[in-house]
Amino acid sequence: MSTYGYARVSTRDQHLTGQIEALKAARADVIFCEKISGARTDRPELAKLMKAIKPGDNIIVTKLDRLGRSTRELLELIERIGKHGAFFKSLGDPLFDTSTPTGRLLSTLLAAIAEFERELIRERTGEGRKRAMAKGVKFGRRPKLDDYQRQEAMTRLENGDSLANIARSYRVDATTIGRLRPKRAA
Repeated sequence: MSTYGYARVSTRDQHLTGQIEALKAARADVIFCEKISGARTDRPELAKLMKAIKPGDNIIVTKLDRLGRSTRELLELIERIGKHGAFFKSLGDPLFDTSTPTGRLLSTLLAAIAEFERELIRERTGEGRKRAMAKGVKFGRRPKLDDYQRQEAMTRLENGDSLANIARSYRVDATTIGRLRPKRAA
């Protein structure tokens, strides 16, 4: 059973010293440190920490925002730590200690609120999409060929020109031209 600390600052001009001292005072056996923006998802030291976790381990940070930038990311990381059988604690936010019943309750409540928020966003997005479609807005990729090019390609296909030759002339893949063929009834 180990205690891991995680310290992070966003810019090269900031210093990790205060966080490292606090984590050492909290008896962290190993401290993972990095100078990288919390907005980045590719934080190498955080990835190493997550790989090192074993059941019964403790993960500590000085403040919640050192671990994750958004509520969603933070909750996902705390959940991943819990799935490893480990505990999470924020020194600056005493209620966030998943080794205590209060900390587990708080994590569960915040996860439920985050899920509710995601569901509301999904609903609003769906409603907005329906309204836009009703107004004639088209979603998805723009067609690679305009109406005139599609008609011209169809005419060329009917006249025996090859898919590859037509595709080359429009700088598209042959499958794009192949999809223009009318579907045959089975």
